Amino acid sequence: MENNPSELRESLWRKQLSDAERARLRAQPELEIEARLTAALAKMPDAPVPSNFTTRLLDAIELEEKAVATSYRWNWRALFPRLALTAAVLIFAGVSIQRYEASSHRLEITRSVAMVASTSSQPSVDALENLDAIQRMSQSAHADGDLIAAMQ
Repeated sequence: MENNPSELRESLWRKQLSDAERARLRAQPELEIEARLTAALAKMPDAPVPSNFTTRLLDAIELEEKAVATSYRWNWRALFPRLALTAAVLIFAGVSIQRYEASSHRLEITRSVAMVASTSSQPSVDALENLDAIQRMSQSAHADGDLIAAMQ
């Protein structure tokens, strides 16, 4: 059969064929089969259809469209993998940032300890010999009540 229907094929579908058209039809076997099928379908009685068939059909289509539109809004099967991937990325980013902060803090402590170690000198022997006297000087002495009274 041809992709583009010929004039004979269209007339076969739309009306009863004349004798000349039937003669042309016999020359083309594929159209002869189609003519028999069309004749058999024409002999079949129309199927009984309820009077509200169109309304029921349109209501069913509308109900199905609403169901499809609603299912896309809260489709957990599509939403769950996205949420899981987002959570995984956020957890990975959080752990990476925490590890970076800890590493930079350790590096800063290491630098400050190295700086203190290189700049501080050991206390002199004289300071160590007089350590007790130096420590007593830094302690606050209790006020002598008799001396304060005599000064007044």
